[in-house]
Amino acid sequence: MRGVPGDLTTSTRPPTTIPLRHFLVGLAFLAAGGALALSRVAGVPGAGAPLGGIAVAHLLLVGWVCLTILGAMTQFVPVWSGVELHSERLATLQLVAVAVGVGGFAGGLRVGRPADAALFAGLIVLGFAVFVYNLARTLWRARPLDVTEGHFAFALGFLALAAVLGGSLAADYRWGVLAPLGLSRIAVVDAHVTLAVLGAVLATVFGALYQLGPMFTQTDSLPVEERLARVETAAYPVGVTLLAGGRLFRVAPLAALGGLLAAGGAAAAGGVLLRRLRDATAPATPMLPRYAVVAVATLAWSATAAATWVVDPFGPAVRFGHPGVGPVLLGALVGFVVVGSLYHVVPFIVWLDRYADRVGLERVPAIDDLYDARVATADLAATVLGAALLLAAALSPALASVGPGTGLSAGVVRPLGGALVVAGALLFAANAVATVVRHGGPELLGGGAAESGPTANADPSDGPDGPGG
Repeated sequence: MRGVPGDLTTSTRPPTTIPLRHFLVGLAFLAAGGALALSRVAGVPGAGAPLGGIAVAHLLLVGWVCLTILGAMTQFVPVWSGVELHSERLATLQLVAVAVGVGGFAGGLRVGRPADAALFAGLIVLGFAVFVYNLARTLWRARPLDVTEGHFAFALGFLALAAVLGGSLAADYRWGVLAPLGLSRIAVVDAHVTLAVLGAVLATVFGALYQLGPMFTQTDSLPVEERLARVETAAYPVGVTLLAGGRLFRVAPLAALGGLLAAGGAAAAGGVLLRRLRDATAPATPMLPRYAVVAVATLAWSATAAATWVVDPFGPAVRFGHPGVGPVLLGALVGFVVVGSLYHVVPFIVWLDRYADRVGLERVPAIDDLYDARVATADLAATVLGAALLLAAALSPALASVGPGTGLSAGVVRPLGGALVVAGALLFAANAVATVVRHGGPELLGGGAAESGPTANADPSDGPDGPGG
């Protein structure tokens, strides 16, 4: 496994406008999806449209998480791998296609017009196809691939397959294409969700953590972690493939085996991250406590998912693992790693364009000075408490079966937990946007100076007030 690069160069990075636009558009989808989800949980009149839940899922998973991943990989694969991005124009096209597609698709589902929404799904598929092609061509020049790049390659394959199945599901709304192929809609949905969330998203997360974990904790790798990384790299993609294939063709033993391999691989990745956090020597930042939540959530999710899938890997209730706690734990795993990473990535990109070329000439702020630390603390407290309440609400039936008075009123706890999670998400989004506006200005998104920022390797420890100072 390749260690933490000591000489990352920014000479191969695309303009910072590209990832920042992805991130900010993604934050808009986060706010929209969170508000719609909260209105559904709270029982707001008119919010419980039959297909509204699918709209929320696509706003959050595709609009926020996937657009964030698209922007991050477009920016940092060239930096990590030391190769030029294949095409900056394609990177811009992918954002437009996915953003318009998600907005139109979710809107069509929200108003109960899935046949019309299917047309917008075609834009989502186009955007993902462009992204996969662009990044695949970029990674091709980076061979041999290290552990992070290998995970990204797996993720691209899973994303391509998920997009094909997702496009087929959308087309089925309008033209009924699945029945003639002998495929049940629920089986295709099971496979689509598996490839998209467990494959594309989690493979990207685990791959990135092999780089970001050492960077943010400032710890060295131990031999046991090298072995765990090799086990995870072999087991996880095979497990997701078998789980998705078993779900698609309804082969229970195959799906159960895949589920065990995927859960075991995830546990290995979570264990590596937890050890690094335990021995971290880096100063406290917004990333570390959020990554701690990620490590615990990963281990808890993998254990409960394995126990669930070995019994029954099929159906909507167990797509994300345990029917009660699986969605909450998986949401915490993905959400906290994205937020934690963006608390470094967004300020770093701003700092690189606005302050890196001033190091040694004048006092410059540190990366962690660019955002509001009090807001970061508040959004962490809100989201952790909200996630805990959602978890408690999910466990309420089991607690109630123990005896009288041990259960919780899920009708009260769940909306409160959801409200806290949405509030935390909005605080985070506002903090990130304020960082860009306050230190970057409109030109950072519109081109100009941002396009011609420093291309030499900027050492963030230079100067008394640099990011490492």
